[in-house]
Amino acid sequence: MAETWTVLKVLQWTAGYLREKGVEEGRLDAELLLSDALGLDRVGLYLNYDRPLTAAELALFRKGVSRRARREPLQYILGRVEFWSLPFVVNPAVLIPRPDTEILVEEALKRASAGAAILDVGTGSGAIAVALAHELPEAAVEGVDISPEALEVASENARRNGVDGRVRFRKTDLGSLPEGPFDLIVSNPPYIPGGELVALMPEVRDFEPRLALDGGGDGLDCYRLLAHQAPSRLRSGGWLLLETGVGQASAVQKLLAEAGLLDVFSRNDYAGIPRVVGGKAVTREA
Repeated sequence: MAETWTVLKVLQWTAGYLREKGVEEGRLDAELLLSDALGLDRVGLYLNYDRPLTAAELALFRKGVSRRARREPLQYILGRVEFWSLPFVVNPAVLIPRPDTEILVEEALKRASAGAAILDVGTGSGAIAVALAHELPEAAVEGVDISPEALEVASENARRNGVDGRVRFRKTDLGSLPEGPFDLIVSNPPYIPGGELVALMPEVRDFEPRLALDGGGDGLDCYRLLAHQAPSRLRSGGWLLLETGVGQASAVQKLLAEAGLLDVFSRNDYAGIPRVVGGKAVTREA
């Protein structure tokens, strides 16, 4: 007689199995995978703990668990993530949006006028561009990326969030940004030093796109390119705002100051880590 797997029994077994595989949040991931397989929210799981799974449901769930046990990110398995309280699709063509990046959106909104022209460099999933377009209905937002696959994901996210008519995505290299002029240039560029990639968590190292991670020898290559180009792409008084990695803020501030940007600042994330660096273009006389 086949063993009966109820919701509770499956969750208990899977939580332990995932923890053995190095997944710290084994219970939470088990709940999210099972919720997805059964079409229930997590409250629905609690209300159906004694429910037996069908063979088809168990097979679908096991497929997701197998992927997570290999340390594939949960967001790629589910195909979605929330950012700025908005739904985004994600796949291995794009970096998974993190809550820390919402700090960059907050700083951009502080400085953006209603009809601002905004450029998001290395847009990836389009999370920053879509969030800004959602909050600024009159703004003209442009997102650029070198990856055609990433641009497809970004375009889908713009459609899903109802801003596809107001965000333009196009392929371009980081070293040849659109001329603008822009009121805001924002970016969460690749900033992991190349030699440190091997030490990253398997979820990041083995699954997220290296193109979106590798910042060169010291992690600052992209910041140099952005600092060099921004002054000529910004309107008088416009802002360049950049997400930075741990320990990089002071070096990036120096790059922006050397490029001639003014009022250079850094802002901490909610864990107290310097996370966003920005500078303002020189005000030019008419």
